Formats: sequence, structure tokens, C-alpha cells
Amino acid sequence: MELEQRVADLERRLAALENAQHTAPSPGEGDFWALEGLKEQLVALKAADGGVLFTGAVRVPTGEYYEWQHGALTDGLLDLDWTESAESFAALGHAVRLRLLREVIGGRRTAAELAELDEIGTTGQIYHHLRQLTGAGWLHTTGRGRYEVPPGRVVPLLVALSAARP
Repeated sequence: MELEQRVADLERRLAALENAQHTAPSPGEGDFWALEGLKEQLVALKAADGGVLFTGAVRVPTGEYYEWQHGALTDGLLDLDWTESAESFAALGHAVRLRLLREVIGGRRTAAELAELDEIGTTGQIYHHLRQLTGAGWLHTTGRGRYEVPPGRVVPLLVALSAARP
């Protein structure tokens, strides 16, 4: 199959997966209710190699509420250049950066508020970490010296943290 045709087929299948109108069973209706719903969608899409789905409905300490989901077909993920994700993972690979993200989600939104935290480093170090997180897309600025985790990154951040736990 030609590359263009294969990409078009993958895009069509992914769009169908993302737009599928399937009502998943409620939590508690079986241990793998989300997985069973995903498998039904994969059968409908004829995605023999499978796929992944992560989703969440989250209220953070500031009261903001986020709903988000993302699905991807296995063959599309296995065909990617994984090295392109290194910067994003590297940004999360530092204890101070993870603490900064937690504090921003918790409501400390300005560099000045973050600088008041104990054991976080000097102002210069804090700005270095904020630049790393911003460059990788885990934070963005909402005004002079104000930061927030973009809405589309809150659930993926929590999924990454969940996946990192033993």
C-alpha cells in the first residue's frame, strides 16, 4: 500500500475512533468497562493491531473542571518517531518541574508565588524550569509572569503520573 493511501486510511480510522458515539458502561459495571468499549470500537474500525485510549474527568483544587480523551491506533503509534517525544518527557523528568506543575494546578499561578515555595531553588532556577515546561507545552503563559497548565494537558499530565507509579 502506498504511503499516502496508508496515511489517509489511518487518518480516517482515527477520526472514526475519535468521533464514535459509543456509550461506555459506567464504572463498577465490570473491571474492564473502558477496555471493553475500546475493543468494540476497534472491531468496528477493523483495527486488528489494536489501539490505546486515555481519558479523564478532573476537578483541580482551584475548582476548574476538565474532561478530555484521546485515542490512537497501535500501528500509528508504533510507526512514529518516538525521539520526537523526548523533550516532553525530559521536561517531566525533574522533581522541581513536577512540583511546579502541581503548584500551578493547585492555584499558584505567578512566578512570584512559585518563588515563595521552600526547596524550589533560586528565582533564576525557577525561571529555567518554567521555560523548560513552557517549551515542552506543559505550561503556557497567560500574562506577564502568570502560568497555567493548558486545559488539553491536565488529563495527559495526570495519566503520565499514573503510568509512572508502580
